[in-house]
Amino acid sequence: MLAEDSTLMRAGLVSLLEGLGHTVVAAVGDGDALVAAAREHRPDLVITDVRMPPGFTDEGLRAAVTLRASDPRAAVLVLSQYAATAYAAELLGPTGQAGVGYLLKDRVGAVADFADVVTRVAGGDTVIDPDVVRQLLSRQRTANPLDRLTPREREVLGQMAEGRSNPQVAQALGISDAAVAKHIGNIFMKLDLPAEEGHRRVLAVLTYLRA
Repeated sequence: MLAEDSTLMRAGLVSLLEGLGHTVVAAVGDGDALVAAAREHRPDLVITDVRMPPGFTDEGLRAAVTLRASDPRAAVLVLSQYAATAYAAELLGPTGQAGVGYLLKDRVGAVADFADVVTRVAGGDTVIDPDVVRQLLSRQRTANPLDRLTPREREVLGQMAEGRSNPQVAQALGISDAAVAKHIGNIFMKLDLPAEEGHRRVLAVLTYLRA
């Protein structure tokens, strides 16, 4: 089964998976639906995006972790836009008997590699994207963490550092509230601030001020 909030991406992945000979028993658009559908259908593999409604931060990952913690037989493959090492560690945390994978979305375009990962994770293997492995093995604390951010994300973080709320940031930068939420989600991921850190907004601002 598949969980992806983008309708076009979801349809494309369903088509790709079916073209590879797999049966997609459910295709949903948010984390709660992911958990419910996985428990109903008991699929051989759950494939999910990290960012899902309503917050577009880490709802898909949270759902995957919840599912693995409650069902050790649940094989999960998480697709991410960024090589967020904290998220990879979070996914690998719960013990389980089933396969688990963390793959960058860019790899989906390499159909043969993606097909191999799907088969391996469904079969019980652990597969982590090579770019994520490299970051896990050679994280350089000397580098400025803000270098990972886009110019717009730096602007948003700067507004946050000034104590502005999401609507105030949106107004100041002339963008929508939804765009602000997505930028903040990207900031949290790129700064490796896992969701269990209850004050991620504060930690992000501290990172900004120390840089």
